[in-house]
Amino acid sequence: MTFGALDLNTVWFGLVGGLFAGYVILDGFDLGVGMLHLWAVDRDEDRRVFLNAIGPVWDGNEVWLVTGGGALFAAFPAVYATVFSGFYLAFMALLCALIFRAVAIEFRSKHPSPRWRAFWDGGFAGGSLASSLLIGVAMGNIAWGVPLDARGEFAGSFLGLLHPYALLMGVTTMALFAMHGAIYLVLKTEGELQAAVRRRINPLIITFILCYVILTLATLLYVPHITEAFRREPWFFVVVVAVVLAIANIPREVSRGREFLAFLSSCGAMAGLMAIFGLGMYPNLVFCHTVPARSLTAFNAASSEKTLGIMLTIALIGVPAVLAYSASIYWIFRGKVKLDKMSY
Repeated sequence: MTFGALDLNTVWFGLVGGLFAGYVILDGFDLGVGMLHLWAVDRDEDRRVFLNAIGPVWDGNEVWLVTGGGALFAAFPAVYATVFSGFYLAFMALLCALIFRAVAIEFRSKHPSPRWRAFWDGGFAGGSLASSLLIGVAMGNIAWGVPLDARGEFAGSFLGLLHPYALLMGVTTMALFAMHGAIYLVLKTEGELQAAVRRRINPLIITFILCYVILTLATLLYVPHITEAFRREPWFFVVVVAVVLAIANIPREVSRGREFLAFLSSCGAMAGLMAIFGLGMYPNLVFCHTVPARSLTAFNAASSEKTLGIMLTIALIGVPAVLAYSASIYWIFRGKVKLDKMSY
């Protein structure tokens, strides 16, 4: 199987972006459930339902992050080296938050003590909130750009990553994940708990939309390289319209009791948002805002054509298998959550 160099680089740009989009969509809802864990309910039983709603799938969802990182390492090693060294402290903080969150899920119901459970409830919610914020901050810095030296290495500092635009992206990501998680919980719960969660959805949608509008205005004013692609190719706005329609369809489907369609609309909206991000960034993978010529792109930071071709062949075999496995897990554990002696 042979591929052209241009096609391979572009395909791998899209494939790596697709893997990270899969992570955002899948792990996004269980991070959202974590953020709602303390805020949305008070009863111990209800919090156990929240945990068991994501119990069969949360660890599998995080595999997409590892897979995306591995694909980035293989296809764009220079980008991997720059990002993981430059964002080292941020990624270590993200890793600690994800680990503490995972431990909280497993330990929370091991002891009946209210203090014990309250501690791990805080760990679950705090780890979910911190993870969501850090993911958004990382994306905000990728969009904004980072300083690179002549060798393409990160030339900034950790505190320099915490600028207003990145923090705004972090807050918007938190709002998006909380909305996504609430929609998933409506799908997995029933009765009074479902009604309580349902009441949270519209306020969360409004919060996300406000954050996203502010973020869009900031992008238009201060991050012109992201919007350049949409000025050059006006048909890209089809994706924007699709995202708006998907978000608008969420409260419509929830009000009609069609929770599954609401969740699909939320997934579609998140996929569209990631597509907008990718279209705006292409071909840049790490944009250098100080000297744009130093930016790492899908062409100057890629592996050899032969490597990309071999990996694409493997990906065409492996990715459908992973998707089939993930789909089977969600099918097996479909339906409403029921607590029993084996539950968290």
